[in-house]
Amino acid sequence: MAVLTLTTGLVEAVSLLALGPVFTAMQTGNVLFFAFGLVGEGGLSVVAPAVSLGAFTAGAVGGARLETRLEAGRHRWFILSLVAEAVLVGAAAVAVWGVPPVHQAPTGRHLAAIGVLSAAMGIRNVTSLRLQVPDLPTTLVTRAMTALLAGSLLGRDSFLARGTAATARRAASVGAMFAGGLAGALWVHAGWPVSGLLLVAAGILLAVAAAYVPKPHLHT
Repeated sequence: MAVLTLTTGLVEAVSLLALGPVFTAMQTGNVLFFAFGLVGEGGLSVVAPAVSLGAFTAGAVGGARLETRLEAGRHRWFILSLVAEAVLVGAAAVAVWGVPPVHQAPTGRHLAAIGVLSAAMGIRNVTSLRLQVPDLPTTLVTRAMTALLAGSLLGRDSFLARGTAATARRAASVGAMFAGGLAGALWVHAGWPVSGLLLVAAGILLAVAAAYVPKPHLHT
């Protein structure tokens, strides 16, 4: 889950620094961007957040139906959902292949990448909800950061679980998102193609999926 959180940081670095500004995983930002854009403040376009919100909706609905059907058929829904997400992230990389970053009005190819990435993140959010790993939702860190602080020796909130395991989960959530965002920003700052960064994220997703593929039993 920490590795998946890191990939969110990579994807959002591409979204905010090269495709938007727009979010693809953290839709709270898009709701606000859309509201600000409607008023005409901040020079924000309403098109990018609208595309992201719509595609995220489609991804979440499609992901829920896919994972429910795979579960009913006794397939490994977690693995296949990660593969589907990786395919979409890879498709977004193809959509922006050779296209320079944009910071104002996104082109059609930028919008296509935003839509595909948002659909992928819609699937991811459904996957995270189904797994219900405490403090590691993989697409946001506000609750994990709050729990980390409130449950610490400074906050001493008795309502929150304490202990090494809980602290490690919360710290991993915040740290992984920071690491992914930092790595993504360094990549964009270096002027390297953002399509390559998306392919890295897709590769990490496939690696996580491969780690959960059942190993065949050896008979002697």
